Amino acid sequence: MKAMIFAAGLGTRFKPWTDKHPKALALVSGKSLLQRNIEYLQQFGITELIVNVHHFSEQIIDSIKNNKGWGSNITISDESNEVLETGGGLKKASWYFDNNPFLVINADVLTDLNLDKMIACYQTKKPLAMLAVSNRKTSRYFLFDEKNELCGWKNTKTGEEKITRQKNTLIEKAFSGIHIINPRIFSLVKLEGKFSIVDVYLELSKKENILCFDHSGSKFVDVGKPESVAIAEQMFV
Repeated sequence: MKAMIFAAGLGTRFKPWTDKHPKALALVSGKSLLQRNIEYLQQFGITELIVNVHHFSEQIIDSIKNNKGWGSNITISDESNEVLETGGGLKKASWYFDNNPFLVINADVLTDLNLDKMIACYQTKKPLAMLAVSNRKTSRYFLFDEKNELCGWKNTKTGEEKITRQKNTLIEKAFSGIHIINPRIFSLVKLEGKFSIVDVYLELSKKENILCFDHSGSKFVDVGKPESVAIAEQMFV
């Protein structure tokens, strides 16, 4: 299975580090977030990767070259001219993927989620996409029905809510920034340029089967802010 690591973000929540560096190269216990996720994927036999870059892109490219991809075969998707967000970045990299399902992970999340179990679940149910989720507190949630099918999204801070399937019961799940996707998605995405994969999933969930994989109980930390580093270092040596 091939994979993509999203590493192009501006990291505005991670200042002052991101004033001079990309967030993907922030260190946790002596290893960058990027290296940790490359080595994490290697544990499950995933060594063919594409990494998108924008913010201080040359630092990421140099780090990958100098470390020989930490043992993985890494291709760069260069978004130096314009950051395309998650949906646009994925679409730009679509040429890299073959006809097999692939995995996507944000560079700034760390977890010990068992990807073998998630991949096996995906292969059994064969949805258009499977999203890793957990029962943690956040301000934005995906909404799923009792069959784990995506039905909407909500922002608890603003009260904004988008319902794509009307169901009696909607269950809030926090997205972990890890997904397995069928490449058929590229023929369904009509948006161009800069857009979020969240908007894609919500639109497609009206007709397509998009499921969640709940990994509550696994170690997980979103290293989105500087104060998250200390938490990550307690969990990941």
